[in-house]
Amino acid sequence: MDHDFRVRAETDKDIAAIRHVNERAFGRADEADLVDALRDSGAAVSSLVAEVAASVVGHILFSRLPIDHAGREIASAALAPVAVLPDQQRRGIGSALIRQGLARCRAAGIDAVVVLGHPDYYPRFGFTAGLAERLRAPFSGPAFMALELVPGVLEQGACVRYPAPFNLMLNN
Repeated sequence: MDHDFRVRAETDKDIAAIRHVNERAFGRADEADLVDALRDSGAAVSSLVAEVAASVVGHILFSRLPIDHAGREIASAALAPVAVLPDQQRRGIGSALIRQGLARCRAAGIDAVVVLGHPDYYPRFGFTAGLAERLRAPFSGPAFMALELVPGVLEQGACVRYPAPFNLMLNN
């Protein structure tokens, strides 16, 4: 794995490149539309880009994701999406984005992160489907995973409340 890339916070100048990366990585506009809608709604907790030779080749977004339990809100985030240009994949860029994004979530006071993703990929970062099974959410199964940044914070029956921009994905 080479590391001739750098990870940094998104700036306004990156918006078009971020859209391009998400469209290329997923082969459709849905994830790019989600990123734009979450950014526009002010829900972003951490939005990072990866650059190679000053060109954006990867992106990750963590956004506020209210999880309610017994009348209190657990400070949580959704990891969605993480995207790397197809010709830049398998170089550790996605992993670096996830690790740095999780560190920024910890620093921002986020207690838990939820992801809907590949069940063979995200467990290497500590995500588990078993932990997500405790949650009431519109998703279930092995691709719906959670990670506690503060151990013990996700309790049985806690309710995930995806913000309105996620309706773009929930209705597809």
